[in-house]
Amino acid sequence: MSLFTLGATIYFVAVAAYIISENRRPQSAFAWLFLFLTLPVGGLVVYILFGRMRGGVGRTRKLVRQDVSSHLGETLERAQAEHRAAMDRIASRPPLVLQLATLAHSVSGGLVTTSNTVEVLQDAVEKYPRLFRDIEAARETIHLQYYIWRPDSLGLRLMALLESKVAQGVKVRVLYDPVGSFGIKGAIYVRRMRARGIEMWPASPLWRVHTISYRNHRKIAVVDGRIGYTGGINIGDEHIDPGHGYELWRDTHLRMTGMAVRALQRVFAVDWANATGQSLFTPANFPPLADGDGAGGQPVQLVLSGPDSDWRAVRHQYFGMIVGARERVRVQTPYFILDASLAEALKTAALSGVDVSVMVAAGGPDQRVVYWAARTYMAEIATAGVEVLLFEKGFLHAKTVVTDGWVASVGSGNWDIRSFSINYELNALVYDTAVAAELETGYERDRARCRVFDPDEYRAGSRVLRFRDSVARLVSPLL
Repeated sequence: MSLFTLGATIYFVAVAAYIISENRRPQSAFAWLFLFLTLPVGGLVVYILFGRMRGGVGRTRKLVRQDVSSHLGETLERAQAEHRAAMDRIASRPPLVLQLATLAHSVSGGLVTTSNTVEVLQDAVEKYPRLFRDIEAARETIHLQYYIWRPDSLGLRLMALLESKVAQGVKVRVLYDPVGSFGIKGAIYVRRMRARGIEMWPASPLWRVHTISYRNHRKIAVVDGRIGYTGGINIGDEHIDPGHGYELWRDTHLRMTGMAVRALQRVFAVDWANATGQSLFTPANFPPLADGDGAGGQPVQLVLSGPDSDWRAVRHQYFGMIVGARERVRVQTPYFILDASLAEALKTAALSGVDVSVMVAAGGPDQRVVYWAARTYMAEIATAGVEVLLFEKGFLHAKTVVTDGWVASVGSGNWDIRSFSINYELNALVYDTAVAAELETGYERDRARCRVFDPDEYRAGSRVLRFRDSVARLVSPLL
């Protein structure tokens, strides 16, 4: 046996043993082994940068989370009291509601808070003016966290506004994801922001190579600790003028007041502490509720997930919303890469007579391979009776789920392996029929911008294209 053959054998046995010991899903493990076999050096580099699931996070983030209670005892006590009262109250609603709230609490620790007012914002044309007005009215603190923050005209407008607030004595803190944001112009933008007194930091610096695959995909805004935003909309001109031949950018966000905002503030504070080493766990950042805050009484529960989580909370949440359905499920997502459990859940629900409809972006300005692979999953679930709608009159970026008109989810979690496994994600579950009805109305309005995906037509189409899609599906666990 030559030295080359011996070295190659040792290499493959070593990486195979390591991948197998991670106890990944079989299809994911085989995909990585295939990559290591066909591209030994390149596969190893890709794995180190983008494939690691839970190693390398370190103890810092968990220690910060565990230390929160010592700083926010009174706030947590009130939230926990609201959670207990909410669980008692929703016990009289359909079983889905109590089961989902229990599941979300078990896998993510999210508490159901009831003193909230929730406003649904459809698209950036509704969100940006609302957010800018709240920022203009800020008196104490502005905390912003986005996966994508563009140094474009919108980013420059926001810079000018934040600079004016700093001049008024408002503390402004910004987190961004360095992979999702900027590029070459971004470094200049960040320096300009800091020069204006705005504290702007990457959620996870690129020089931390061992955690480069763990992207922070959350979208959070908290103003004065009393007004909060979360959902799918980032900071960038493309949300208003998407370009790439698209008529519009379709997205969904939430604006909230009440105890749920304190939960959002807590998430930001943990991410800030891990990015900067600075603690925001002070009474000033968690002020008492003002008169009228949360007057709507709408129950909200945050679901968090990430590579440091004990459970894949977003995937569990979506699974629970499907299997708990008795009447209908409405899903909107830009990306659609399923694992076996979610595929079976969707098919089983449809075969059981539940009205399941999934609206997916027909394509996008990036990640073309993702859309190729998605078609194979669409064909699979459509054959079982799931209605699959392809959004063609623009780019669909919303990440929403509504089940039985009782519970709605709006957040950052895509239907893909990355969001399920290694991104830091945040979804807001709203247990309110009015919010659910508003999202369902929006879903029906969006239906006019879609065409129905026909699995028979797909299978009767080009064999070459279907083979291309099947190849893309092979690598979909890596996407």
